[in-house]
Amino acid sequence: MNYRDLGNTGLKVSEIGIGCEGFAGNRCQNTKLLLNVAEEYGINYFDLYTSNPEVRASVGKALAGRREKFIIQSHICSVWKNGQYKRSRDIKEVKEGFQEMISLLKTEYIDVGMIHYVDSMEDWETIVNGPVLQYVLELKESGAIRHIGLSSHNPHVALEAVKSGHIEVLMFSVNPCYDLQPASEDVEELWKEENYKETLVNMDPERQNLYETCQRLGVGITVMKAFGGGDLLDASLSPAQKALTAKQCLHYALTRPAVATVLAGAHTVEQLKESVSYETASDEEKDYALAFASFPNINWKGHCMYCSHCAPCPKHIDVASVTKFLNLAKAQGEVPETVREHYGLLSHHAGECIQCGACESRCPFEVSIVENMKAARQMFGL
Repeated sequence: MNYRDLGNTGLKVSEIGIGCEGFAGNRCQNTKLLLNVAEEYGINYFDLYTSNPEVRASVGKALAGRREKFIIQSHICSVWKNGQYKRSRDIKEVKEGFQEMISLLKTEYIDVGMIHYVDSMEDWETIVNGPVLQYVLELKESGAIRHIGLSSHNPHVALEAVKSGHIEVLMFSVNPCYDLQPASEDVEELWKEENYKETLVNMDPERQNLYETCQRLGVGITVMKAFGGGDLLDASLSPAQKALTAKQCLHYALTRPAVATVLAGAHTVEQLKESVSYETASDEEKDYALAFASFPNINWKGHCMYCSHCAPCPKHIDVASVTKFLNLAKAQGEVPETVREHYGLLSHHAGECIQCGACESRCPFEVSIVENMKAARQMFGL
């Protein structure tokens, strides 16, 4: 298992994590089965958005004797009311829900306390200007949570939250179809069939800005909906009208800036093992570029997807990394010192480009790579 820095939190997390969708299966007996597989394969990170007390209790039971082996991302403001899930901003309910969570999980702390499901600016303003954020800050101060997170599907809201300085970890929906869609306060817009009927061109710029801003500010991204709820794995359901493999979806998410871990939705042990097999997959199995280029109504022409199809460079330049750092600097309008340092650590730099064009001949998306190398040389002076 490969491990990545979760932004600036100091936590090292497995790049394959677990969503909690499958925990409730088989009367919650799946929880222990899935966490057993996670421990066996080195997965140390999981998300617990559900407020179902039976699921929370099953997690607490399954963690007995091995709490320190897992980094828990669990959701504040996700409460259980009248026998069902509720997203709440009522501070009394929020506090009661958190205390119940801690009790059922049989733990003294949560590693990442997620402010749950914030998709509108009005909601974010209610949180940041009201008692919810104050309570979350108090939880961190007391050590009840170690880091503050926020979950969202709306890049506009997520960007405001990240820029506030309060958020250390962002849980966000990342996949090659949702990344085409503009910001919306209605999460259902992400998978509505009519939103994919017309030809879509390139990633939504606000989403790209979000990922790059997270990278620059050291906010780690934990990915939800990498498979689009399973739709992207089925041609008859996929908005792209073509099926992708789980490995291609995972690789796409893991090559976005700031992404630390993908919370793979798994309802069975077999599904979790399929996601874990990404770790030993070949480059060909992970490759998503040619599949993307074949989507009938989606066009990434001219947009670098960081797929590395341009390799190998005769001067050994890591073109995808150079382009990623170039885009980070462009998004800021200047070169942040951290970006300059990371660029400087590359073994070879854009200034070594001999403009042979071999990379451009291999790019499925017709990116002007030579021009990008010229821009990077000018931007970084190397």
